[in-house]
Amino acid sequence: MLFGYEWDTSAGPLVFAWSILPILLTGVLVTIQAAVLGFGIALVLGLVLAVLKAAPSRLISWPAHAVAEFVRDTPLLIQLFFLYYVLPEYGLVLPAFMTGALALGIQYSAYMAEVYRGGIEAVARGQREAARALNLSSARTFTHVVLPQAIPRVIPALGNYLVSIMKDVPILSVVTVMELLNVAKIIGDRTFNYIVPLSLVGLIYLIMTLIAAGGVRYLDKTLPKKGIALK
Repeated sequence: MLFGYEWDTSAGPLVFAWSILPILLTGVLVTIQAAVLGFGIALVLGLVLAVLKAAPSRLISWPAHAVAEFVRDTPLLIQLFFLYYVLPEYGLVLPAFMTGALALGIQYSAYMAEVYRGGIEAVARGQREAARALNLSSARTFTHVVLPQAIPRVIPALGNYLVSIMKDVPILSVVTVMELLNVAKIIGDRTFNYIVPLSLVGLIYLIMTLIAAGGVRYLDKTLPKKGIALK
């Protein structure tokens, strides 16, 4: 028995799979929560990095470039270990789940910054010139003219990173986050049967990624390519 669930490995693989499905679903919930939170952090930090990298002042753009390159060129696992084991030595202690989501967000923010940059640069220069002619401020031009036109262009790329983040969530098991793969591993350790729980994990991940990819395609088709309206 684990977390209130029990199973019988002698009853056959299908019965065993059905008996462990409820506890695996608890891991699915943690996996989805970590992926969504990490993706949200990456969306925000990626946009901030993209704006800072495009700043006219080199005192701002160069450090932003350096940070993005450092994050992109170092392994996610090292960043996760740093946040989980090193930061507490300086008084910053975060729960394992929050640490994992933050590590995912920071890692993928560097990639999303490039996605945002490509979308922003794809907006015609005449749009910015028209905004200046209307006496709009730089901030208002970016938030109400450039960004609404850039977002529809980058939806497919951002969606790909959502799927990638979801598939990277199992890394969080090294800091004791009870995500889907970690739960399956514990079941395997307790029952000495790994093929059934791991097979279910693969099937569940396939379903989740297909749903996420379908949602991204839907957004890509429904969002107007000329830009979204902001009020």
